[in-house]
Amino acid sequence: MNIRSPIVSVLGHVDHGKTTLLDNIRGSTVASREAGGITQHIGATEIPIDTIKNICGPFIKKLSITDTIPGLFFIDTPGHSAFTSLRKRGGALADLAILIVDVNEGFKPQTFEALNILKLYKTPFIVAANKIDKLFGWEVHENSSFMKSFKDQAPNVQQELEMKIYELVGILHKEGFQSERFDRVSDFASQIAIVPISAQTGEGLIELITMLLGLAQKYLISSLEIHEDAPAKGTVLEVKEEVGLGTTIDAIIYDGVLKVNDEIALMVPGDVITTKIRSILKPRPLEEMRESKNKFDHIDSVTAAAGVKISAPNLDDVISGSPLQVLNDYEDVEEQIKKEIDDVTIDTEDEGVLVKADTLGSLEAIVSLLTDIDVPIRSADIGDISRRDIINGQIAAEEDPEHGVIFAFNVSIHPKAKEDLEESDIKVFSGEVIYKLTEDYTIWVEERKEAERKAYLNAIIKPGKIYSIPKLIFRQSKPAICGVEVLSGTIKPGYPLINANGHPVGKIESMEDNGESLQSVTRGQKVAMAIDAVAGKDFEEGDELYIDIPENHYKVLNREFKDKLTEDELRTLDEFLEIKRNNDPDWGKLGLFET
Repeated sequence: MNIRSPIVSVLGHVDHGKTTLLDNIRGSTVASREAGGITQHIGATEIPIDTIKNICGPFIKKLSITDTIPGLFFIDTPGHSAFTSLRKRGGALADLAILIVDVNEGFKPQTFEALNILKLYKTPFIVAANKIDKLFGWEVHENSSFMKSFKDQAPNVQQELEMKIYELVGILHKEGFQSERFDRVSDFASQIAIVPISAQTGEGLIELITMLLGLAQKYLISSLEIHEDAPAKGTVLEVKEEVGLGTTIDAIIYDGVLKVNDEIALMVPGDVITTKIRSILKPRPLEEMRESKNKFDHIDSVTAAAGVKISAPNLDDVISGSPLQVLNDYEDVEEQIKKEIDDVTIDTEDEGVLVKADTLGSLEAIVSLLTDIDVPIRSADIGDISRRDIINGQIAAEEDPEHGVIFAFNVSIHPKAKEDLEESDIKVFSGEVIYKLTEDYTIWVEERKEAERKAYLNAIIKPGKIYSIPKLIFRQSKPAICGVEVLSGTIKPGYPLINANGHPVGKIESMEDNGESLQSVTRGQKVAMAIDAVAGKDFEEGDELYIDIPENHYKVLNREFKDKLTEDELRTLDEFLEIKRNNDPDWGKLGLFET
């Protein structure tokens, strides 16, 4: 019977310091090289017990931590709410979790979402209150324990941190958790420990790591037991081409033992394949799997929890995010994985947008976020954008322009599809940060709607009033030409006019100022105006004339665009409505009960 390292999932809001925390522990620079500073795929890092002892020193002895547990194995999960499905996969695997919170910003929507996942899986966790070094007046003590660093701070700085910690305690209480600063916790089984840290300076990491190890030793030993002959189970992180090895897979082994020559089952699009392991390569301790600077060690077997690279035949079509399982005599492994394929099948609709992604986890993440914002999905698939995608996108665009969209995460456009795309009406949102794609889409949709709304508003005849300046009627009819002043609104050629009694006066034929023809004039301007079909008795100098708004235009204006009118336009609209209803009391009413 073996004891494996507990798997620790690091969760939290984007930019709150998840990857920086692991960087400080392993001395790497993964965070600075990630797209947008966000970990896009679940990463894995092994921290052996000897390293933990070097970091934590005598603090470990205070908690009577033994060598029973071989170390800690971190999964670095993405931080935005878009990655719900990936976190669920990480949460399901995790024995422990760190919920990292910027102590200066507090809980964000993504923090609450991460907390809900921890609730769902009943995963024990510690809150890391990060960025204490950003508190005003904080004096940095690099790599110091929190208690030592806190003791050396000015009283006002200590008080500020205490206040922020208790804000976190209050929020956690509302969410159903009892919590306290770690050194004040009386029962770790019922209280959540809050550890103030700086992932940047290393302050507080001693307590954070030690407490994870302590929790694992006290509460998780039985669940960390592994039989040496148990067949391995894992998750495929990435499929990669390696020089001298061909196509390989990076995987996390979270249960059992994996050996060279084991036959494993994996997921490919729509099916399950089996293949035999040729070689297992393991990154050296402290090397993050995606960024390993040293060569991998060839090993004969590996025991969970571990991150490994596997070389085997027929891996080209394996899907990132696929379950990995060793075939054995007492389980129908292929059937189990087929059921998992059914579990991750993405429901699509007859209409909607198209989604293309590089991995199953990314695909699920984008679909999850689109579903949250009620965007229908026509198709969702792994791989580059093809000509078929362009055809489907064009059909979607014809049905609804907002659905003529392809979300492309970490994928390319097939060369033969580029020309088709340029000639289409399809909008492609592409990039390496998932949540940014959907944010950009939301902005684009709003801009489209605003442009449509603006065009619609421009087509609606809005209230306006002019004043016929005395002694400036140059001709009475065919057309009448007179000098006018605009009292309110925007006046354009083609607008019909009525007088204060509601009688038609005629239609504006043209407007000029100093010989220049004008297409619109606004409040305060004085111009020469030509009005056709004038009836002399309805139009005299000194009259105030109103734009004659068609009844259907008025109803749309009153229902949808009234908030877009200026104060003078609203006053003119009230005057115009009174004129109309003096002649027809029901004019412009939208329903039986409208006054």
